[in-house]
Formats: sequence, structure tokens, C-alpha cells
Amino acid sequence: MRDLRIIFMGTPDFAVASLEELVKNKFNIVAVITAPDKPKGRGRKPAPSPVKIFAEEHDIDVLQPTNLKDEEFQHTLKSYKANLQIVVAFRMLPESVWSMPEYGTFNLHASLLPNYRGAAPINWAIINGEKETGVTTFFLQHEIDTGNILYQEKEPINENDNVGDLYERLMYKGARLVVKTAEAIKIENEKPIPQNTVGIQIKNAPKIFKETCEINWDQPAEKVYNFIRGLSPYPAAWTLLKEKNFKIFRTTKSEEEADSKPGTIDTDNKTFLKINCSDKKLVIEELQAAGKKE
Repeated sequence: MRDLRIIFMGTPDFAVASLEELVKNKFNIVAVITAPDKPKGRGRKPAPSPVKIFAEEHDIDVLQPTNLKDEEFQHTLKSYKANLQIVVAFRMLPESVWSMPEYGTFNLHASLLPNYRGAAPINWAIINGEKETGVTTFFLQHEIDTGNILYQEKEPINENDNVGDLYERLMYKGARLVVKTAEAIKIENEKPIPQNTVGIQIKNAPKIFKETCEINWDQPAEKVYNFIRGLSPYPAAWTLLKEKNFKIFRTTKSEEEADSKPGTIDTDNKTFLKINCSDKKLVIEELQAAGKKE
């Protein structure tokens, strides 16, 4: 049985769940690496990441490098004598960092690899109308999200799920998978296998930008419905209505046929708001004008 000394890398709440499970299961976390504090709120005061907050509450050393290739940072990292690194929702690592520990560096990814490699796997799975996704742990190697798979677990995508719903379920499922993976490495029972890409048209999950989030009403209602829930609640799909910018968070499908050109509004200005797609109308349930409340 191996005596693990673990460096954990992560920043948002999604990573906290995994770190918390590792701590609960008595793994030896010798340090945490997370993003530098970022200005937040009206006062723009530097605010710590969720991972930093958790680590400090549990007396775990915190490193916040701005440059992962910096020699001084890497010297400090080596001083912890970690033999395993675990990465959850963090930035890309240089080889000099991920190849450092004796037992390697493994990552938790919120998809069933090799599909949905990239920065936004949860969003794109919903946008593309998938019925199933999952979580994967794998060893890091040169190309992003291509390393040998350790474990995978599936998760159904319900018809009404948005990113917030699926994010939470995958966060906790992923945390349990991280512990399962660490346990296997501890008892020398890990059996990584190469990702099977033969004969598969791999779907990718590139980073999402504001321009990516604009709604195209020229598409069928089903596709627009998936697009909106695949970006809700954040960063949120948006559109121009009567020359004003609106974020749209929640819609319901309608059997009502489109009766005007795509993007045309149908409303009584009181009780309902529908928008024509290429085939049917979509009922708008929650939206937010720029600078206003939802």
C-alpha cells in the first residue's frame, strides 16, 4: 500500500466537493494550488476562491501562483514531496508540473471522454441535446483531455435539466469518483486504459464566449430550447428584443406552430411572451433586461 502525499489543484465550488471528500476520507492533502484572489463586488476587493476558503478552514497550505512555469513556484511545489497530484476544475498545467509526482497527476473531467474534451463539457452536452453524460478520471498527458482513463460513471440528462442542475449532480458524482480513483492508486490497483477514438466522431466542448451565447431563432424550437438551458443560469443565452438586450434563463416548449418569421414576439404584454422559431413557438418563462432584475 502506498503512502500518498497529495497536492490538490482546483478553484471553484465544483472542485471543493472533491477536496472535501478527500479530506473526509482521511487522505493526506499536503497543499492546495488555486487561482490568485480576484477583485469582486462593488468595492473590488480581492476575494479568495472557494477552494482556498475550504483549504484555510482545514489548515491546508495554499499556493496561488500566477505563473505555473515560474522556477520559484516549482521549487516550492517540489519541497512538499507530493507523490500524487489531483486536478479538478483548474487551468492547463505545464509538463514540468504534471509529470512531477511519482504516481502521476490525474484529472476529473465532467464528460464521458473522449467526447466533450474542452473547457465547457456540461454546457455543450445539453446544448447538443444529449440524453446522457458523466464524469471521467484520467492521467494527464501532453494533449488536453486525452490521457489514459482510470474510471468513468454515467449520468442521465433529464429533458428539463439546465447547466445548474447537471453541474450539481456531476459535482458530487465526480467527488466520489475522485476518492475511488485515489483509493485505487493507494492500493496499487489503478488500471488506466487509452481513450478509444477509433471510428468515433468526437464531439468537443470549446470555451464559451459572449458571442457564442446569442440565440439564433432561425433554428427549430427544440434546438433553441436546448441552447437556452445549456447556458442557464450562467453565462446565459441572450437576444435582442425590441432593440434591447435580454438574457433568457428558462423556456417551455409549445406545440403552437410558428405564425411569423423567426425571432418575432407574440405577447399580450401581461400574461405571456412567446417567440417564433423556425417551426414552432417557444414560451419564455424567465428573462432579464440589461441592468435590470431577473
